[in-house]
Order: sequence, then C-alpha cells, then structure tokens
Amino acid sequence: MGVIQCFFLALKSLSTSKMRAFLTMLGIIIGVAAVIVIMSLGNGLTVYVNDVFSELGTTTVNVIITGRGSTRNVDADDMYGLYESNTDTFSAVSPVITVSGRVRTSLDTDTYNPTMTGIGEMYLDANKLKIESGRDITYIDIAYNKKVCIAGAFYDYLYNGDTLGQRIKINGDNYTIIGVLEEKGDKTDENGSDNVLYLPYSTAGRFLARTANISTYIFVADGEEKIDDAKRLIKDRLYKTFRNDDLYAVISNSEILDSMNEMIGIIVSVLAGIAAISLVVGGIGIMNIMLVSVTERTREIGIRKALGAKGRHIKLQFVIEAGTTSAIGGVIGIGLGVLAARAASMLIEDFTAVPTAFAVILSFGISVAVGIIFGYLPARKAAKLNPIESLRHE
Repeated sequence: MGVIQCFFLALKSLSTSKMRAFLTMLGIIIGVAAVIVIMSLGNGLTVYVNDVFSELGTTTVNVIITGRGSTRNVDADDMYGLYESNTDTFSAVSPVITVSGRVRTSLDTDTYNPTMTGIGEMYLDANKLKIESGRDITYIDIAYNKKVCIAGAFYDYLYNGDTLGQRIKINGDNYTIIGVLEEKGDKTDENGSDNVLYLPYSTAGRFLARTANISTYIFVADGEEKIDDAKRLIKDRLYKTFRNDDLYAVISNSEILDSMNEMIGIIVSVLAGIAAISLVVGGIGIMNIMLVSVTERTREIGIRKALGAKGRHIKLQFVIEAGTTSAIGGVIGIGLGVLAARAASMLIEDFTAVPTAFAVILSFGISVAVGIIFGYLPARKAAKLNPIESLRHE
C-alpha cells in the first residue's frame, strides 16, 4: 500500500465522522492559530518600534547626569563646548528639560496640560520635527531667557490657523508662540501627540523647573559609524569632571532599539511556547482517538493482514492518518490565525500584525510533526495485532 493510497484512505476515514474529526483537530487548530497570532503581533510590534526609532533617529546619543551627592557638575556650555570641539563626530547637541504646567489660551477659560520641553536651537532638527509656520528657537531666545515657545498643531487647531504671535499663559506667565509644528497625529485630540510646547531650555529651567542644573542632553552622531566615537568622547568628558562613571549614563538610541527588539523577541518566544502547549494537548487528543480507532477497526486490520498486509503497511496507514488529521487542523489554524492577525491590525491604530512565512511554515510543520509523533503509538499497536485474534474480534 503506497503513501498516496494511505492518504486517501485517511481522508475517507475522517469524512465518515466529521464531528469527531473536527473535535480531534481542535487542539491543533487552536495551537496553530495562537502561535500565528502571537508571532504576527510580535513582528508587528517590532516593525512599530523600529519605525518610531527611525523617526527619532538611531544616531541620537542620550546623556543622563544623576550626580548623586556630587558637588561637581557640567552645564550646557560644557556640552556645547564638547560639540564645537568635535564637529566631525557630532552633528547636533541640545539640553533637554522636561517640565509641566497648566496652559491657558486667550480664547477661553479652558486649561490644557501639554507635554512641555525645554530645548536648544538644534533639538527640532535632531529629532526630525518640522516647523509648519514661524521660526525655530534661536541662541538669542536662550541667552535672554525669552518667554517664547513653539506649539504643536493642536494650538493651530484652537486658533483656527491664526497661531503665530498669539500669547498663551503657562502657570500664569505670558508666552508668545513663535512657531507651529507640522501635524503628527490628530491635531484635534487634546491628549494626542500634537499637544506639545517647546521652550528655550534656559527659560524652562529658570521659570518652570526652578533650577539651573540640566540633567539630560542629546547628542547626534554624524552617521551610524560615528556612534561609538561619540559615546567615547562624551564619557571621557563626563569622567573628567565627575571621576565616577556611576554618576552619569550615556546610551544611544540604537542600543535602546536593539535591547527592545531583543526583549520583544524573548517575550514572543515565551508566549509562542506557551501557546504551543495546546499543540501537545491536541497531539494527545489525536493519540486517544487513534487508539479508539484501532480498537474499532481491529477486525479490518485482521482482514488486511490475512490478505498479505505487513505490519509496516498497517503502521504506515495509521501514522499517515494521524499526520493527515493534524495537517488539516494546521491548515485551518493557519487560516484562523491570519484572519485574527488582520483583525488585530484593523482594531489597533497605526499597527500592523505581520504573519510571516516563517511563522506559517513553523506552526504547520510542528502540527504535522505532533500528529505523526503522537500517532506512532496507536500505529505501532495496530501493526502488532495478531491477525487471527483480530478476525475473531467483534
């Protein structure tokens, strides 16, 4: 009996009891679908994170100064001096001060709570933020602590396009809008990415943060190949002041991206492994049904052996039947998994779950392997049946 003939016999056997066959496949279907969905979500998350970091720039180097208990410190002039001495390595530098406050426009009495950041004159270019109208923050704004700001598109929506020159109150002080950023998301959403304000870092430090100490800077390396040199120069400069590398941290966006991708990969692998447990459960279900099938078809097996079938022929028949059952379940599971991944892409904004060929082939291969492995024991039992005793079986 050939493999093809065994395959068609397996299909015929499954078609005689469709409900039992479906219930037998159910564990395989769920397991394959779960693996496809989890790996698709993981791939989609990886793509999303990479896209976000590509917008921020992978050549950005973040400097965080803690200075715990140290009387030594570096200031913005020190960091600008480092930049100006190494323009062949750095393309930009900017202090960063994150502040908070309540904002009120001249339109009404409503207050808003935007994301506010004190920045230098190179910050917007370093972060690929484009000004739709108006101008960027300049050295003069920083040197004279001017109360000016660059507003996100949300404020352009509030002022109906007439935003430049308008005054807004931040914690009761008047600030003039000198520039408006391009829309990034939905500018009508108060809680969205367009409700932002950028101020000169000197102004933010003096009037909002109430401190002259700046703990965060960003440098931009002049190309991917300059990242290591940029980090070395920054570390050397900071160590020269602090004499203790525990008082600061220097990390590039590319390192953060690699760490996040590695973390996502581990999480997806663990979740896919957990989901694959249902494949084992499905395999046990196939083994149980195949054992029942061997008992039900004992007389049939006896007749085949009496007509000259060898034990290996009987074993091959039942192994192929188990493999066919799991393969059909795998195909159904793949279909459901792909549909679920597409549904997730439709439900989650700006996110695409990506079913890959690797995930499909891997889950299908595992499902078939599970069926064959768990089908071997019933097949072996069928092959060892005594033909005379099998013929007597009622």
